[in-house]
Amino acid sequence: MIIIRTKLRKNISALILSFLLFIPVFAQPVQAAATLKPGSASGDVWDLQYRLKTLDFYTQPLDGKYGPNTKAAVLRFQKEYGVPADGITGPQTWRQLKKYTLNQSEMDIMAKIIYSEARGEPYKGQVAVGAVVMNRIQSSEFPNDIRGVAFQPRAFTAVDDGQYWLTPNRTAYRAALDAVRGWDPTYESLYYFNPVTATSTWIWSRPQTVQIGKHIFAR
Repeated sequence: MIIIRTKLRKNISALILSFLLFIPVFAQPVQAAATLKPGSASGDVWDLQYRLKTLDFYTQPLDGKYGPNTKAAVLRFQKEYGVPADGITGPQTWRQLKKYTLNQSEMDIMAKIIYSEARGEPYKGQVAVGAVVMNRIQSSEFPNDIRGVAFQPRAFTAVDDGQYWLTPNRTAYRAALDAVRGWDPTYESLYYFNPVTATSTWIWSRPQTVQIGKHIFAR
């Protein structure tokens, strides 16, 4: 039964990933902050639907129209993430969405971080790097969006040395989706490092949680 459920989850994730990878980028707004409710129709609604689809709350085609399916998905998100459940996407709901989901361009950033930092690691290790990114977004110690986290000075070696700009593969996008959907094999870690190459005494002082592949993860 566990094997069957695992395979089913992988198949569902693969279907969602296939859909999300081929959504046209031009349809996505840079920043979504408008209050949305049934009857709204805009790129902001498209952004909302995309975020909800990554969590498997919204399962219909993205059409930019705030209909009954979108409202139902918003209600599910609100109930699960501690927001008053009214089916309206206002400031409080947007804050939680931006804390626990990514939009399409942000998903590209996540995949680039994962690919450039961990493409030689096992799949679990790639998801773990994505989980660290999500943990930082959700932590008060770091910027509250993925661009701020990714491009924070000296935060990621691959950004500093230019490997970030490599083209991520499908596995990196799948790992990004799993990390966004809440898989955290790092036990809420905020840091990771390679013990063979790490020279910082500070990083060695952080409480370690687990080693996956060549990376040690720490809080």
